[in-house]
Amino acid sequence: MRFTSILAALPLIGAAFAQQNHVVLVGANGTLSYSPSEVTAANGDTVSFQFVSKNHTVTQSTFAAPCSNMTNPDGSLGVDSGFQPVAAGATTFQQWTITVNNASAPMWFYCRQANHCSQGMVFAINPTAAKSFDAFQKAAEASASNSTTGSSPYGSSTGAGGSSTPSTGAGSTSGASSPSASPTGGSSSGAIKTGSAAGLLLAGMGLVMGLVM
Repeated sequence: MRFTSILAALPLIGAAFAQQNHVVLVGANGTLSYSPSEVTAANGDTVSFQFVSKNHTVTQSTFAAPCSNMTNPDGSLGVDSGFQPVAAGATTFQQWTITVNNASAPMWFYCRQANHCSQGMVFAINPTAAKSFDAFQKAAEASASNSTTGSSPYGSSTGAGGSSTPSTGAGSTSGASSPSASPTGGSSSGAIKTGSAAGLLLAGMGLVMGLVM
């Protein structure tokens, strides 16, 4: 009985060890690219995007509209890493990972930073002969980029990234990390103006008191 149970568990153990994590560099060497630009993944595999330069996203789109956010049948948007800015000279990098739930359905992605998609910054999971990565990239380059820096449903490119929208499609996010850079502090000009106004008020009160005395 115990031996039979062990044999029954072996396929599950084998499947767990067979799952792979595919690492993709976003903006490698300062280029507008995902490296590699496409991966072949099985069910349960993960794809980890490491943001190594500039300020990019990994945003799900469709083969028919490479540079537009994918909309699911229920109206929700596809998965999205959010903007992930990388400081010049950084030695540690943010990573965003998705899990492939349906390997039979290709997944398409682009960077929604302005004009990056139309310059060919796209990525694919499990493209097919009928819908190849090359055809997807050419369609992206031929289209006017729909990515913006301020009107995207995911937020502004100048804000902190790291948000993720769940997907009901072929993949799901297993975690998103926010940029390591801390937000900048407020301007000191407000304090200077407030101090100047208070000084003028005190000076005026002194003048009035002097006249009265």
